[in-house]
Amino acid sequence: QSPRHIAMLRSARQFTSRGNNTMVRAYVLITATAGKALEVVHALHGREGIISADAITGEYDVIAHVQADDVAGIGRLIVEKVQSADGVFKTITCLAVSES
Repeated sequence: QSPRHIAMLRSARQFTSRGNNTMVRAYVLITATAGKALEVVHALHGREGIISADAITGEYDVIAHVQADDVAGIGRLIVEKVQSADGVFKTITCLAVSES
């Protein structure tokens, strides 16, 4: 990994409302199987680590806002909770690198 990439990953850490605990946040762009976007949204709601999920217009069908303790946790969350949801065809993960 390049120094620039490492710096970007470090800056992805975000402070949460739970005090001094830091979390990594990401947005997941999801392509759903034809006609399954709303089912994917409903499947993702309420899963641990998923802040929100919405059906959207455009190239992707669903966007999910997720958080975990670290970048590896984001990866596990995507594989175990997002990609495993019925109707998910493909995902693209975008780490948040600015404070909200």
